[in-house]
Amino acid sequence: MFALAPSALGAGYRLEQYESVGSTNALALERGGEGDPGKLWIVTARQTLGRGRRGRPWETPAGNLAATLLLVDTFEPTAAATLGFVAGLALSDALAALAPTAAGSGTGRGRFELKWPNDLLAGGAKLAGILLESTLLRDGRMALAIGIGVNVATHPEGMAYPVTSLGQMGVKADAGEVFLALSDAWIDNMRLWNGGRGLAAIRERWLMQAAGLGSQVSVLHEGRVVRGTFETIDDLCRFVIREDDGSRVRIAAGDVHFGTVASVRE
Repeated sequence: MFALAPSALGAGYRLEQYESVGSTNALALERGGEGDPGKLWIVTARQTLGRGRRGRPWETPAGNLAATLLLVDTFEPTAAATLGFVAGLALSDALAALAPTAAGSGTGRGRFELKWPNDLLAGGAKLAGILLESTLLRDGRMALAIGIGVNVATHPEGMAYPVTSLGQMGVKADAGEVFLALSDAWIDNMRLWNGGRGLAAIRERWLMQAAGLGSQVSVLHEGRVVRGTFETIDDLCRFVIREDDGSRVRIAAGDVHFGTVASVRE
């Protein structure tokens, strides 16, 4: 069902695929602990114990895509965290290739937008999520799992925020086609990242597709809700809010809400 793009095969990437697993991220980190050298994609047609940020469940029924890329290297933690932005761009590129009729709006943005730090939106609704998890190996290297979940055929109901799927959007692609395009798009974006040396170019590309840029947002940060204008992401890909008094707050982790709906009770 799943296959790597020729560009991925040529770059030395490998593939494990399953009909069903608990968590592709957990399996990838297990492989890393067992000595796998990395550049390994683990993909499944159905994930039963998937999770998103802060341990939230991420449902992956049959027909959707759950894929994790295991990388093993001497990553500097701050640089490793920016690979989530590489993954977002790769996924956006892959989906744009599968939906070529999604013309831009004249603003540089197309059908798909990237929501900081790790969601991909379509029409303001969540279509995909990305989760980075890591573990330190005995030899001092890091095993990094980059998990990517895409609502291909279906999407969960009853969520507190808008959710969609490629099927609902009328995109005629299955999970295998999405993964093939993703494994191809990853190569170009990883080459651009270039061990972190190309982060400025990644940041520039990401900002061109950023959801909510220039709009009012709110983020729970260090026990208080920060409200203001989403101004940019900085050179470390931290979220930058300009508050009403002109001060700027840089946020390394948090849940972004468009508008002013964030609560200290999150």
